[in-house]
Amino acid sequence: MNIYENLEVLSPAGDMERFEAALDYGADAIYLGAKNFGMRASPNNFTFEQLKNTVDTAHKKGVKIYLTCNTLPRNNEIPEFEEFIKNVQECKVDAVIVADLGLMSLIKKYTPDMEIHMSTQTGIVNYVTANELYNMGAKRIVLARELSLDEIAEIRAKSPSDMEIEVFVHGAMCVSFSGRCLLSSYLVNRDANRGECAQPCRWGYHLMEEKREGQYFPLFEDDKGTYILNSKDLCMIDNINKLAEAGVTSLKIEGRAKSAYYVAVITNAYRMAVDWHKKHFNEPLPDWISDEVFKVSHRKYCTGFFFGHPNDCQFYENGGYIRNYDVVAVIEKCDNDLVYATQRNRFFVGDTLEIISPGCKPVTVTPDKIFNEANEEITSVNHAMMKFYFRCDKIFPKNSIIRKKIN
Repeated sequence: MNIYENLEVLSPAGDMERFEAALDYGADAIYLGAKNFGMRASPNNFTFEQLKNTVDTAHKKGVKIYLTCNTLPRNNEIPEFEEFIKNVQECKVDAVIVADLGLMSLIKKYTPDMEIHMSTQTGIVNYVTANELYNMGAKRIVLARELSLDEIAEIRAKSPSDMEIEVFVHGAMCVSFSGRCLLSSYLVNRDANRGECAQPCRWGYHLMEEKREGQYFPLFEDDKGTYILNSKDLCMIDNINKLAEAGVTSLKIEGRAKSAYYVAVITNAYRMAVDWHKKHFNEPLPDWISDEVFKVSHRKYCTGFFFGHPNDCQFYENGGYIRNYDVVAVIEKCDNDLVYATQRNRFFVGDTLEIISPGCKPVTVTPDKIFNEANEEITSVNHAMMKFYFRCDKIFPKNSIIRKKIN
């Protein structure tokens, strides 16, 4: 059996735009949140009406929808959950992602046919816990991010074959264990375990102790302090073969609060990587696929705990992102050797641009003439959301992205 055949690419969506990006660029499944009980309070998230529409749209394309119910609710929220989960069931989502055992019991009580995935916040690090959760009714477990490939393989070997295993493979990592953190609550009264994390692990800090003579606290620092808590981003695109060999079912991309461009590019990269392995098995990826992960805003990358205790997963210089590309336009249609698009950022005639489409190698173009809606030749595309077109002998699907390297 081809171990890559049923390997799922699972993408995030914080709103409708990001949902459409994940759908267009090849996700097998999309996880998103409703207005309550989810671990991301900052994205717009989805009303029940929107949720039903997204499910209907996704199912027509053969794509699954998983709803996050992975917050840790307090007593006063419990009475609301029965109506909430019954509304979720009416939307026909494929599964709910849960961290709290109490909510798991209520899901089984109120919606017994609902598929349950246990969240990474549950902290699953061994096969005993995995098996017990399976016996309690979980179809899938989302493993803690602190496990190695060998540990994952052992969990796979010592658990039922129909229990699915999901792991995070790309995106931001939390310095705390599997997302359990109190820093945000202590510092700014925003509870990370209820979807309101202010990300204080990304802030710069100074450490001072004036009375403990002889005790030294080695820190990397400059005049801005130190980013001692700041984790690098996770990236496993070059190791999908090892994840598949370990028995992973689903490759989860972090990023419900990220941009639609990020969702599109990273989904596309992992989609193409999985499809490459389906055909070429363990051959290395072409550079043009693995390079895509560097063309979104990101922190420096590492491979987390997958290869044992990490020695390079913290970044002490700053808490910011690396960004080398800007989205300058989105394609509306192609007709008679003309590309029609809508502007997102300013660019000029003669700029070298890249166009990315689902499942395709990026195409480089350098328009020597550009025209506005009035068919007037222009030297720059410099008005927000303006319509324009240029000549090109290649055809690109709707929602293909035009980007420009900025440094």
